[in-house]
Amino acid sequence: MNSDIFVVMGVSGCGKSTVGAQLAQALKLPFLEGDVLHPERNVARMAAGVPLSDEDREGWLQALAERLRQAHAANRGLVLSCSALKRAYRDILRSGAPGLRFIYLHGEHALLAARMAARTGHYMPLSLLDSQLATLEPPGVDENTQRFHVAERAEDIVATVLADRISGASSLI
Repeated sequence: MNSDIFVVMGVSGCGKSTVGAQLAQALKLPFLEGDVLHPERNVARMAAGVPLSDEDREGWLQALAERLRQAHAANRGLVLSCSALKRAYRDILRSGAPGLRFIYLHGEHALLAARMAARTGHYMPLSLLDSQLATLEPPGVDENTQRFHVAERAEDIVATVLADRISGASSLI
């Protein structure tokens, strides 16, 4: 049984959902799109171009941590997509599943903006990219994280994560 737990993280437009879904499929694990657990109030705020505060995110992060806790307690693996912008947010997620691994997707503003502008059907407006980048605290070397540039193909990111999982995660930062 595969009990690995991953959080694919980064700002909006970085490819969390794409990489997360492909990683979950490759590992034969459930995939949880973290955005689906946002309360309606949060979605409405973001859709209106209003950045979320720490207080806005608290309940959402606790709900995600509970899902991670359930998977961890059942010794079931899971892949979660979540912005996890601050260390404090990642600490909440870790409280649910100690030892989880983060896959951090990062890139330049112009590339992220182009990706956000090209997608359809998402409530997150391009106008919130700056606030997300301002809030972002990249993971530290002690946070069990693999780092990938958003220009890398999702398939290549997944292949590296799989290879590192077997070899002992040599690309952890």
